[in-house]
Amino acid sequence: MANEKRRKKRKAFWSNIKFKYKLTIINENTLEEVVSLYVSKLNGISVLLSVFTVLFLITAAIIVFTPLRNYLPGYMNSEVRSQIVKNALQVDSLQQVLDRQNLYIMNIQDIFRGNIKTDTVQSIDSLTLARKDSLMERTQREEEFRRQYEEKEKYNLTGISVRPETEGVIFYRPTRGMISTPFNMPKKHLGIDIAANPGESIMATLDGTVLLSTYAAETGYMIIIQHNKDFVSVYKHCGSLLKEAGESVKAGEAIALIGHHSGQVPDKPHLHFELWHRGKPVNPETFIVF
Repeated sequence: MANEKRRKKRKAFWSNIKFKYKLTIINENTLEEVVSLYVSKLNGISVLLSVFTVLFLITAAIIVFTPLRNYLPGYMNSEVRSQIVKNALQVDSLQQVLDRQNLYIMNIQDIFRGNIKTDTVQSIDSLTLARKDSLMERTQREEEFRRQYEEKEKYNLTGISVRPETEGVIFYRPTRGMISTPFNMPKKHLGIDIAANPGESIMATLDGTVLLSTYAAETGYMIIIQHNKDFVSVYKHCGSLLKEAGESVKAGEAIALIGHHSGQVPDKPHLHFELWHRGKPVNPETFIVF
């Protein structure tokens, strides 16, 4: 009895699903039948399933065969992921190098503009760290340690007398003339003075990039060049400048001219030439034959 009822229900269900309805389109004016279509619920379900299947296949094809899959969680290619991580690390490293280089240039400019006294400088790197540390509040213990260390190292000149590694580096004489005042670190004369004729060319001692090209009341026209192997050359008391900041120069290329007067010494035209290595002044006569 129960089985029979179940069979009747199933039969009624399939009859209902398969029952066809007539859809007719009639012309309103003539009442003429234009289109007649017989459909059932089973047909409607089949059409919906077909549409969903087609959409699913199109979506799957887009995900599998186009780069769009890399934007979906879990679908990123391992090689792409590895490249993204590598690029992010490189960008971070380059940003650190750029920030440090900017601080390096700012420190050099401060030294030669007189904003920082040379007798308080141990190295350019120490100034860079000081700039970065100035953004952080220091404790009293840190201030005391810094004061003691700076006082201890204030007159330590051993690093200045050591000749840096210059294998393969050929220095050009900055200008033709006689040395009138030699390098003298105890007297704070951090370079040499070269007496030269007015209009004489001043040449770059090495290949490099111009960091600063400006005029100051005390030094007259001045130009500073950054070179490889951490060398920086400084040319003060120029009569006129031929290069601007940011320009690349070759060793032996004219960058300025000797003037009729030089800064605060109007009757003795000369070039004051300094050579720095890793943030410390060195004697140019150690590397250049004048």
